[in-house]
Amino acid sequence: MHKIADGIETRLDELAEYESRDTGKPLSLAKTVDIPRAVTNFRFFADLVLEHETEEILDGQGSVNRIIRQPLGIVGCISPWNLPLYLFTWKIAPAIAAGNCVIGKPSELTPYTAFKLGEICQEAELPDGVLNIVQGTGMNTGSAIVAHPKIKAVSFTGGTKTGEAISREAAPQFKKLSLELGGKNPNIIFADCDFTSMLETTIRSSFSNQGEICLCGSRIFVEESIYDTFRNAFIKRTQSLNVGDPNDEKTDMGALISKGHLEKVTGYIDLAKEEGGTILIGGENADVNGRCNDGYFFEPTVIDGLNADCRTNQEEIFGPVVSLIPFSSEDEVIAMANSTQYGLSATIWTENTTKADRVAGKLDSGVVWVNCWMVRDLRTPFGGMKNSGVGREGSLEALDFFTEQKNICRIQ
Repeated sequence: MHKIADGIETRLDELAEYESRDTGKPLSLAKTVDIPRAVTNFRFFADLVLEHETEEILDGQGSVNRIIRQPLGIVGCISPWNLPLYLFTWKIAPAIAAGNCVIGKPSELTPYTAFKLGEICQEAELPDGVLNIVQGTGMNTGSAIVAHPKIKAVSFTGGTKTGEAISREAAPQFKKLSLELGGKNPNIIFADCDFTSMLETTIRSSFSNQGEICLCGSRIFVEESIYDTFRNAFIKRTQSLNVGDPNDEKTDMGALISKGHLEKVTGYIDLAKEEGGTILIGGENADVNGRCNDGYFFEPTVIDGLNADCRTNQEEIFGPVVSLIPFSSEDEVIAMANSTQYGLSATIWTENTTKADRVAGKLDSGVVWVNCWMVRDLRTPFGGMKNSGVGREGSLEALDFFTEQKNICRIQ
């Protein structure tokens, strides 16, 4: 596994270029986030598996219970298009480390770095049959993976509707399921925050990767006393973002993944207007000249004046679109934050640690960041509540998912 990580690291620039070409994301983002994280995923689980020790429990009456974990055999790993190699390796690495053979399917929209990973694995002399990368649509290839009786577990990251379909197919076969699904994440900003740090990080959490990250904060709740100040500063900072050619180092936001997704995002702008929202900035296709003239670029968009329970604030847009919502009390913002069907992540901004802990404990979110965003320690479990998924990824949670526990009891 470390040899695979070495291979990815050696070809970082090449893989970043492929990733940017497939997704439309800035090349600089692929170089600094996507590909380095793929390297880290392999190294982390290669080391972690060595610490996954057999447990022994003595009952004090002469018996010893030894708990061992055995690989499942063949598992399916299905990854999305927004962070292709990053999330593909996030699933494959623990599955292989636990001793399984993997049938891996990348998104049909972003196939190339998965193909290149196969080359790297061959160069690293991974035994034939351990990692099997299959290309195809979710409707055909993905469904075949989920339905096959010899595949004992399925790890999937993607849309909630697809997760529902996978659950219906897998449940009668009693397969193990790990589903990391959608999000409509709240960003809660209290008046006592570090305003400068909060503003810069909120820009990132809103528009990184064109907003095509399930962890982006698309609902920004701001305490009333600083609402106008925040809105004006946030708009000014948003205006400075550069939407452009992904190969340009000055580009902050690249293209959306497809024409269909661009149309989806545009449709939500129309919906927001129908629901009484005001487009403070953005809301239009972005013009990018040169080789990207016909690309699917969209302006970073900020909306004001919508109720927390409207469709725009309840449904996942998965694009560079955020809504600003004022609040007056903790109870009010917690109720609004928890009002959606999702519960993936949340962000809290306050210098009061007691308040931060109190609010975090009441949020229906699997991950809560306080005064930061996207800070990830791979030793911690990752996953969502409600319709944001089932199970947890990362750390020992991932190794447990890809193994079967067996208790062996004997009398001394």
